Amino acid sequence: MVPPYYDNLAEWTNFVPESEIRRLLLTQVKYYFGGGKPGSLPIETFKKIMYQLADELDEDGINILNYGPTSGISSLKKVLFDRMKRVDGINIPNGLDDILISTGSQQMLYGLLDILLRPHDIVIMARPSYLGFVVPVTKLGGDVLTVPSDMDGLIPEHVESAVTLSEKKFNRTPKAIYVVPDSDNPKGTTLPEKRRKQLYEIAVQHEILLIEDAAYREIQFSKIPPPIKQYDKENEWVAYLRTSSKEAAVLRLGYSVLPPQMMDPMIKDKGYLDLCTPTLNQKILEIYYSRFIDEVLGYNLKVYEERCDIMRKVIDEYFPTNGMRTNPTGGFFFWYQMKSEAFDSAKFMEEVAIPNDVLYVPGQAFYPIKGYSVSSDGSKMQGNRIKTNGMRLSFSFTTPDIITEGMERLGKLLQKTV
Repeated sequence: MVPPYYDNLAEWTNFVPESEIRRLLLTQVKYYFGGGKPGSLPIETFKKIMYQLADELDEDGINILNYGPTSGISSLKKVLFDRMKRVDGINIPNGLDDILISTGSQQMLYGLLDILLRPHDIVIMARPSYLGFVVPVTKLGGDVLTVPSDMDGLIPEHVESAVTLSEKKFNRTPKAIYVVPDSDNPKGTTLPEKRRKQLYEIAVQHEILLIEDAAYREIQFSKIPPPIKQYDKENEWVAYLRTSSKEAAVLRLGYSVLPPQMMDPMIKDKGYLDLCTPTLNQKILEIYYSRFIDEVLGYNLKVYEERCDIMRKVIDEYFPTNGMRTNPTGGFFFWYQMKSEAFDSAKFMEEVAIPNDVLYVPGQAFYPIKGYSVSSDGSKMQGNRIKTNGMRLSFSFTTPDIITEGMERLGKLLQKTV
């Protein structure tokens, strides 16, 4: 017998699909190019941190192993405040009061949408875009409005068109613009400085919150433009989100600089989501960011850059030449797109790639399940359109020999479809 409540669950459970990346983690293959898992983790460094923390537990274990402030412990905030000012060059007017610690940056993305969105509020983002943001917009009742992106990422002129079209069609200004400016997920593209400034100016002109997801800010192989947040001197228009998962380890801790008007409702929301981020994790990362991060990043970047270069060379040698790949200068991902729009990367993976021990993330996972899109020339709004001919290829977790073997195998399989 099926309990009656099972047939009457929340409406979103019927239309929001399982995360494609979470699902694919269950598939065991030799050549894994799926989830963006860090593949260079500072094990020895964290052993040193644990020894230091053991001494602190002797002194203050009752607090370190206890509940803490919902917004995060002040000693960690102070370390992150100093680093963001020094490395990112951003202004944080109210000091530690403008910083919020979250249980992963994913929690912050969800929480921001949770406090922002009313039914059918519009959120602008690139096409394709990070699925961990795309899906919650729909789940929470908002409407996604996607705009074209190119080899340099989100196109500001199309964002401007999206604002105009939204006001014309729905009689409402979009609530937020979402962008991953540094080696974005899923394409690996990095916004030029000109586009960063243009996006900030659009947000200010139309009074729209700009959500800058800087997850890959520290994973860069060469110098990149400053954060968009640097333009936001008074901390009014940009929510600046960072994560420790890529630059430290997956301890599920994010940190953000938020406009002060958003801080109280965000803390209220977070309190209902998790009460507080574990104090133990915060103490671990406080030591890491104060003593070890620069040393660790120096090594990790060499590892990731080598893997990126190998994947680039193998794609160029073995993949169909009429396809298109991006050219990441950091982050964890390449995007490869077959020329034929009839190609279905999800079907190909299930029927061809996985039986040959290869796995990637099909491109359709990074398009909203419903919503609207701005046409490629920026002139009109149309129904949501999902492209099936792209794929995200992660180089971060896989060793150079496996990248070489697996990408050659995938390229030869794709060649047979041309």
